[in-house]
Amino acid sequence: MPMLTDDYKYKGARTKLVTELATKGIQDAGVLKALQLVPRHYFFPKTFYSHAYEDKAFPIGEGQTISQPYTVAYQTQVLHIEKGDKVLEIGTGSGYQAAILMQMGATVYSIERHQALSLKAATLLHKMGYKPVLKHGDGTKGWPQFAPFDKIIVTAGAPVVPQALIEQLAIGGIMVIPVGNEQKQRMVSVIKKSASQIETIELDQFAFVPLIGEQGWQH
Repeated sequence: MPMLTDDYKYKGARTKLVTELATKGIQDAGVLKALQLVPRHYFFPKTFYSHAYEDKAFPIGEGQTISQPYTVAYQTQVLHIEKGDKVLEIGTGSGYQAAILMQMGATVYSIERHQALSLKAATLLHKMGYKPVLKHGDGTKGWPQFAPFDKIIVTAGAPVVPQALIEQLAIGGIMVIPVGNEQKQRMVSVIKKSASQIETIELDQFAFVPLIGEQGWQH
């Protein structure tokens, strides 16, 4: 992996992006600060660095994408991240969302279905100084070994909220997950009020790659 360089040009591009996200409704100061501090171009091939600070999704291989910055900021804002939160991420992808969460002081456990992406993200995140706990596997089953989690973030569109993830959410915890068909989904915030009571709040519409797995889409 080449040397990671971050200069005033990229920092300026991030400032512009953060300003744009604020005008689009991202108000959580902690989220905006993390987006300002994490160099998104590190997650891109060098030839595409010029696209890193556009508010757009971008292909990363294996039919997956690095989410649009607005989407990353939106999902993170819904979670109300606090320093020390134990967060389960379903869909490591490029590792960018995990970097944002760790920059905010969360401890991140992340599962990725594609082994090549998981290994690439692990290498890059460690090089950047982040220490997530990563594994390759079916994210719809969660990670019982480390449950319960204060927060759960699902970065792929699900047909329903996987029961395993509800069970692994701590009482008082929040999960954010896009639910719908394979083309478009409604962002859903799931708040676990007690062992038997959950509150779900439907938010805005998004389009994610499908969540594949035992409790997701069967491909």
